[in-house]
Amino acid sequence: MIEVKDLHKSFGEAHILKGITTTFEKGKTNLIIGQSGSGKTVFLKCLLGLFDYEEGSIAYDGEVFSKLSEDKKRDMRANIGMVFQGSALFDSMTIEENVMFPLQMFTKLSKSDMRERADAVLKRVNLPDAHKKMPSEASGGMQKRVAIARAIVNNPKYLFCDEPNSGLDPKTAIVIDNLIQEITEEYNITTVINSHDMNSVMEIGEKIVFLRNGLKAWEGSKHTIFKTDNEVVTDFVYSSNLFRKVREALLKEQ
Repeated sequence: MIEVKDLHKSFGEAHILKGITTTFEKGKTNLIIGQSGSGKTVFLKCLLGLFDYEEGSIAYDGEVFSKLSEDKKRDMRANIGMVFQGSALFDSMTIEENVMFPLQMFTKLSKSDMRERADAVLKRVNLPDAHKKMPSEASGGMQKRVAIARAIVNNPKYLFCDEPNSGLDPKTAIVIDNLIQEITEEYNITTVINSHDMNSVMEIGEKIVFLRNGLKAWEGSKHTIFKTDNEVVTDFVYSSNLFRKVREALLKEQ
């Protein structure tokens, strides 16, 4: 579990995060949503330890990150997997080498053990024969699966995904959503996903935190988001004609 208490982050005079308090639960897919400029990306980077913050705290399973020694912070980072928006694969490395990269950074495994671990996670993301291919030979959906394999190769406790469906067609996006949810449950990871995709919200949103202007405007689940009377949330959700029709159908059933 990740616990966030009264988090504030500014850049100069621009107050981006204005006192966010929430929790992200273990073994569940936790989504951060909101319009552009709401603070989602800054919040995610604070969670990752990439940004310092002025006030508040972030605790990973009870350990407050800012209070850890540098050695402990390194150990904590070894327990974090990250899926970047553009996959961020190294073009000069094979897919197998890309997946092995975190093992080279954070472990002292032998090369044969690294290859064995990479083989296992590539099979888990349904890429059993992709080891020697270059990223340029892989489709967008394949690249996302490689990025997920690389993120979980270290058996992390925490998995962060920044817009994992960006640039994917709807069918492939659903495959990626389902894969992330399955891995979250299997590995019992605390997964946090930064997303603007309402399809992802409805597919895998077990815990949803909605940000607006640097504040937590609402939190709930995919089961409660259609029932809220919070106008800020409903304006965001029902900007899509499809979800407006879903709401109308639900209201008729009541």
